[in-house]
Amino acid sequence: MKVLKFGGTSVGSPARFEKLWPIIQSQVTDKHIIVLSAVAGTTNTLVEIARQYAQGEVRQARELIQVLATQYEDFVCELFQTEKGKLEGKQLLYHHFNLLIALGDDLFTPAEERLVLAQGELLSTTLFHQYLKEKDIASVLLPALDFMRMDENNEPDLVYLKQQVEQLMAPFVSDTVFITQGFICRNAFGEVDNLRRGGSDYTASLIGAALSVEEIQIWTDIDGFHNNDPRYVSDTKPIAQLSFDEAAELAYFGAKILHPQSVFPAQKANIPVRLLDTLNSNAPGTLISSGFNHADEIVAVAAKDQITAIRIYSSRMLLAYGFLRRVFEVFERYKTPIDMITTSEVAVSLTIDNTTYLSEIIGELNHFGSVEVDGNQSIVCVVGDFKRNNKGYATVVSEAVKHIPIRMISYGGSEHNISLLLPSAYKIEALRALHHRLF
Repeated sequence: MKVLKFGGTSVGSPARFEKLWPIIQSQVTDKHIIVLSAVAGTTNTLVEIARQYAQGEVRQARELIQVLATQYEDFVCELFQTEKGKLEGKQLLYHHFNLLIALGDDLFTPAEERLVLAQGELLSTTLFHQYLKEKDIASVLLPALDFMRMDENNEPDLVYLKQQVEQLMAPFVSDTVFITQGFICRNAFGEVDNLRRGGSDYTASLIGAALSVEEIQIWTDIDGFHNNDPRYVSDTKPIAQLSFDEAAELAYFGAKILHPQSVFPAQKANIPVRLLDTLNSNAPGTLISSGFNHADEIVAVAAKDQITAIRIYSSRMLLAYGFLRRVFEVFERYKTPIDMITTSEVAVSLTIDNTTYLSEIIGELNHFGSVEVDGNQSIVCVVGDFKRNNKGYATVVSEAVKHIPIRMISYGGSEHNISLLLPSAYKIEALRALHHRLF
């Protein structure tokens, strides 16, 4: 059994839908679980619809719903070839878009917002199921809301997931194609919720780990991880193989092809993950597994934007214990993760990418000492083999960016990366300089 996840661009048009079945057929396995994202652009529109509803702008929200509904009507008319197929597709649209319109009739809470965001995946999966039905291809629709559940700590309930998926699949012994939604889930209260942006990758990894599949495939619009960002750097090359640790570093620090959380369930279950290109299905892509590691090599460079740097200066840090704990507790209270951190005798600098509660955090940190905040920063991450006995890599990296103002450097916290914090205005220059020097 394999899990195949197709992202928004892979289902972004009727023509893209038609390319999925040949890819599924080409897999040498007895059963396939197909995880689909929403059609490209849908989630962004749903986010805006929810925002307008939350602000009380019902008319504007419904105008956006009508525009989206018209786009989907065109999608259905092009996707289905029979009148019966078109009719079933339009009935599906009628159900989902009437629900979206009705949500403006009452109080709009975060629960309704999450319900709005779930409609994209519910639409894409059912449309694909109906498309296969029109082609006389048997498939089973597995509602993610029936098995994907988060616990009280907002972590996936893996025991429940495994039990429910196996129970849902059990009656369909002879079926080989199972379709489900990425991204969406239920929370501990049973409400419709989601795994945040990029969550379809996470869904695929969780299902794959729960069912101990032979391989998890992530199909997108690029042929695997590259050794630098091809949007800004020419002559980048795809990376044939990565370890789970290397892939996790690249995903977390900016390589958009893979959601960072999706690596860990697969790594824990020791299930290989293959990144592949829907637009070029013959490309080998990138294989992520535990059986491979780049020894004594620099593998790739990635960058993460929209970083905020915070520096706390306090003479009370000197020869004091418990100071850092109290600082970290501030971020814990506001559920704000920290990316990088460096310390000296009287100061600590750290970075965050979630600024939702920035003003509240700064207000509390001011009790410890003087606080400086720098926005518009980027983390540039160099991934490779930086074990303690390897020599010279830090020098090579620093030499490559010696002409660029560096705000922070993190080295030694991981055996797989060196991270540099710099103003975002210098990000592309840093990526190109590192690429020229390292590769």
